[in-house]
Amino acid sequence: MSTTAELLKGAAELFPDEVVTQAHVRHFDLPFGAGRFALITLDNGLDHTKPTTFGPQSLANLAAAIDQVEKEAAEGSITGIGLTGKPFIFAVGADLKGVELLKKHEDALAIGKGGHDVFKRLASLAVPTFAYYNGAAMGGGVEVGLHCTYRTVSRAIPAFSLPEVFLGLVPGWGGCTLLPNLIGADRAVSVIIENSLNQNRQLKGVQVFELGIADALFDGADFLEQSLIWTARVLKGDVQVDRAEIDRGEAWDQAVERGRFIADSKVHGAAPAAYRALDIIAAAKNGDLRQGFDAEDQALADLIMGDELRSGIYSFNLVQKRAKRPAGAPDRSLARPVTKVGVVGAGLMASQLALLFARRLEVQVVLTDIDQERIDKGVGYVHGEIDKLLAKGRIGNDKANRLKAAVTGSLDKAAAFGDADFVIEAVFEEMGVKQQVFAEVEAVVPAHTILATNTSSLSVTEMASKLKHPERVVGFHFFNPVAILPLLEIVRGEKTDDASLATAFAVAKKLKKSAVLVKDAPAFVVNRILTRFMGEIQNVIDEGTPVAVAEKAVEPLGLPMSPLVLLELVGPAIGLHVSETLAGAFPDRFKVSPNLAAVVKAGKRGFYVYDSGKPELDPEVAALLVQGDSVLTEEQVRARVLEAVAQEIGIMLDEGVVAEAQDIDLCLITGAGWPFHLGGITPYLDRVGIAEKVNGKRFLPRGVASVPA
Repeated sequence: MSTTAELLKGAAELFPDEVVTQAHVRHFDLPFGAGRFALITLDNGLDHTKPTTFGPQSLANLAAAIDQVEKEAAEGSITGIGLTGKPFIFAVGADLKGVELLKKHEDALAIGKGGHDVFKRLASLAVPTFAYYNGAAMGGGVEVGLHCTYRTVSRAIPAFSLPEVFLGLVPGWGGCTLLPNLIGADRAVSVIIENSLNQNRQLKGVQVFELGIADALFDGADFLEQSLIWTARVLKGDVQVDRAEIDRGEAWDQAVERGRFIADSKVHGAAPAAYRALDIIAAAKNGDLRQGFDAEDQALADLIMGDELRSGIYSFNLVQKRAKRPAGAPDRSLARPVTKVGVVGAGLMASQLALLFARRLEVQVVLTDIDQERIDKGVGYVHGEIDKLLAKGRIGNDKANRLKAAVTGSLDKAAAFGDADFVIEAVFEEMGVKQQVFAEVEAVVPAHTILATNTSSLSVTEMASKLKHPERVVGFHFFNPVAILPLLEIVRGEKTDDASLATAFAVAKKLKKSAVLVKDAPAFVVNRILTRFMGEIQNVIDEGTPVAVAEKAVEPLGLPMSPLVLLELVGPAIGLHVSETLAGAFPDRFKVSPNLAAVVKAGKRGFYVYDSGKPELDPEVAALLVQGDSVLTEEQVRARVLEAVAQEIGIMLDEGVVAEAQDIDLCLITGAGWPFHLGGITPYLDRVGIAEKVNGKRFLPRGVASVPA
C-alpha cells in the first residue's frame, strides 16, 4: 500500500505548475506561563489576490511541518500547535487546476487520501492543536481547521464556506464527516448543501462563531494576538470550551431529509454531488470518523472523474477569469473618464440603473422623464433603496447622504445632460421611441459623451443610424434584477468606435459586472437562446402537449426555475415582444405563439396561480389555450428543446455573435442563473451527444469541461 509521501509525490508529478504553499514553523513562549508554542503559517508567497491553496506539493509541505512539530510534541518541548494563514487569507482549499488534469480514478483517489492522511494527523498529536481562521477560508481550508482541537475566527472574515457541492464535489477532506459531528447535522446541511446550492453563499466570521464551528471570535485588527492569549488560557485551564451535545436521534435523519428536499428543489436530481454529500452526512451519525473519511475518498474520486465537476470547474473559471478579461474588448487606455451619468427614463429599470451607477461609480446621476411625477417617483425609489441599505448597516449615514445627494432628476435634458460623460436610455422597447430619445440627447450632450442603450433585443446599429455621431452609441444590456445578476452584454454597433467601446467596458468593470462583447444581432445572446428554448416549449404546448409535461421535460437540467415560471418573471408581454423581434429576423426558426399572444392580450401576468402555495395552471389561462392533437412525451420534448438550442448556438457562433462558446456559457451562467454543473449549456450539449447530432461537432474540445480522453 502506498504511503502518503508516495501518493503526494505521484500526484505532484501530474501537476508540475502548482502554486506551492509553504508551511512555515516558528516558535515562541505563550503568555501566562503556558509554555513553548509552535505556529504553522500557510503561505504561497503571493499577496491576498492569489489565495493559498492545497495542491500535492503543498500538502507534502504541511506534512513535513507536522513531522517537525509531532516530534517536538512527543518530546514535550512544546505545549500546543497553531495553524494560521497569510494576511487576509487562511486557505481556500484544493488547487482545482490540478484536479482538471486528472485522467484516472486511482489518481483522483490519491488526492482524497493524501489530504486526509495529512489533515487527520493534526487530531492525533500529543498536544492540543488550534486553527486560527484569520482570513478567507473555503473547502480544504475550512476542513484542515476542523481536524484541530480548537478553532478561533476573525470577525473580519468576508468569506468562509464549503463550496464543493456548488462545483460538483463533496467536502472530501473531512467536511462531510467532521462538521455534523461538531455542530450537528442540521447546521452542517445548511453549510454544506443549502449555502452551496444558493449560489455559493458565504459565511461571515460572526456566523462561523454562532454556528459553533469556531470556539472564539476576535476582531481582525489584533486577531492573532488575541487568539494566542485565548490559547494560553485554554492550555492553562482558565478557559473551558463547552460545545453543545449533538442530537444523534431523529433530528439527524430529519436534517438529511431537509438536505434532500433542498437538493431536489435546486438540481432536481440532475447533479450527483449534493446527494453523495448527504449520504456521507447520514452515515456520519454513528460518529465513525474512519468510515466517513473512506466514504469521502470514494465520493471525491468518483466525482472528480465525472463531467459535472469538470463543468463546474469550467464555470468557475469562466466567472472568475474570463469575465475579468473580456474577449475582444479594446485597449483599456482608450477609455474616457466618466464623472457624470445621465439616465433617460425614471421607471423601475431606470431607477435600478441610477442606484447602481451612483453606488459603484460614486458620481452625479441625473434621471429625466416626460413629467415631474415620474421623475419624483424614480428618484424617490433610489432614495428609498439607499435608506434600506442604511437600515441594514450596509452603508453609514455619511455614505447614505452622499448617495442621495448624487441622484437627482430634471425635466430639462439640456440642463441634466449638458455635462454628462455617459447617458443610458431605459425607455419603452420600441425603435422609433429610442431613436427619438437619442436624437434629443445628442443635441444637448458634449461631443465625447457615450450614448448607451439598455435595449434587450433591438438593433443598436439601427438605433444609431439617424445620429450625426453613431460611433458613440453602444449597447449596454443589463439583466433584471440589476443589483443581483452580474451579466452586462456590451453590444458593438456597426459604427461604434473603440474609444466608446473601451469606455463601456471600463464602466462595466467599475459597476462590478461581468461584461461580454456581443455583435449587434437580434436579441444578442441570453434573450436569443432563452427565446428559442422557451419558444420550443411553447410550440409543443401549442401543438397539443399538456403544459405540465412540457414544463417537467426540462427538469433534469436542474435549471433555477421552470420555463413558464421564468416567463412570469420576465413578463409575458416582454417575452412576446422578443419573440416577435426574433420571428421577424429568423422566421424559419422562431414563431410567435398564438397562445402566448392570447395570454398577453388577456392581461395575464403568467400561466400560473399560487392559491395553494404551489404553481397551478390558471383556469382562465387554460380556457384561453388552443391546442392541437400532437402529444409528446417528456423525453421527446426535452430532445426537441435541446436540439433547437444546440442549433441556435451553432448558428450564433457561425455568425460571430460572440468570440467563442465559452462566452455563450458565461452569459447564461451570469445573466440567466444557469447551473455551474451544466457548465452553462454547451458542455451539457456536448456531454449528451446533442451538439454532434445537430451540428456535426462538439462545441468544446474534449478535456474542456469534461474528463480528458
